[in-house]
Amino acid sequence: MGSGKNSCKTAAVMSLLGKGPEQGQAAPAPQVRDIETITGEILAAKRAGGEAVITIGRGLIEAKALLSHGEWLPWLTERVEYSERTAQRFMLLARDWSNPSALTDLGATKALQLLALPESERDAFLRETHQVDGEEKTVIDMTSRELDRAIKERDEALRAAAQAQADQKAADEAREKMAADMRLANERIAGLSAEVESRSADGKKWQKEIARLEAELFGLKSRPVEVAVQVDEKAVEAARREAEAEMREKLDKAKAAQEKARAELMEANSALQRVKLEREQAEAELRKQLTRAEKKAALTASADLVLSKELFDRTQE
Repeated sequence: MGSGKNSCKTAAVMSLLGKGPEQGQAAPAPQVRDIETITGEILAAKRAGGEAVITIGRGLIEAKALLSHGEWLPWLTERVEYSERTAQRFMLLARDWSNPSALTDLGATKALQLLALPESERDAFLRETHQVDGEEKTVIDMTSRELDRAIKERDEALRAAAQAQADQKAADEAREKMAADMRLANERIAGLSAEVESRSADGKKWQKEIARLEAELFGLKSRPVEVAVQVDEKAVEAARREAEAEMREKLDKAKAAQEKARAELMEANSALQRVKLEREQAEAELRKQLTRAEKKAALTASADLVLSKELFDRTQE
């Protein structure tokens, strides 16, 4: 029972490690590997060093899958003399490290530090030289502390570049918003200015009409009545009063229209002044925002220029 269980576990682990049968081929009989075989391989790899850390990590993955619950930690401490944390580091390297040949000179500690970088950037970071206290060094030449600092400086440079880009974008957006707001404000002002002119023209028109009606009414009152003796004077007077009443009604309507035009003119003028004030206030606020955004973008870019230049140049290449 135990041997069959271990064989199944071993086959599953080998499949996870990329050692399964190729597609389209019949699966070979699973290789029987017991814990003693795996332990011997790990101990031999410990003595070899270098690239053998991958062998150690794979062996630990295989052993953990093979051992029953409760056997893993005792086996680690008694047989291979690793703490659980150390074992986890070796297994992490076996899973995620894609360049085993570099481990010969690099060592497990630095390799683990480099796992903090995206896999697509590790090889380039390894090949490049980096400024360490004014000296050009490769990753292999660095101490672990220097490598940790170089990775942090790279991350800071990336963050600074991203922040500078975000600040510049904010400045561009503020500038575009200011231009759009000013266009809208100018359109409103143009519309209100046209309305003011229209109301003013209406007022002048009614003013002329009132002057004409008043002159006509005055002429009607002062014009003598030349009638024949047979004409009824009372009828003439009644006609005069009727004509005057009609003229006064027209005059009152004209004055009401003029008053309405004057009120509309005042309202349009008030709206125009209000919009102009709003435009000035909005423009002042937008200019403040734009200045702050541009200043922040400039400060971020200049403060991190030295830090990010090397990274930027390499990215461009």
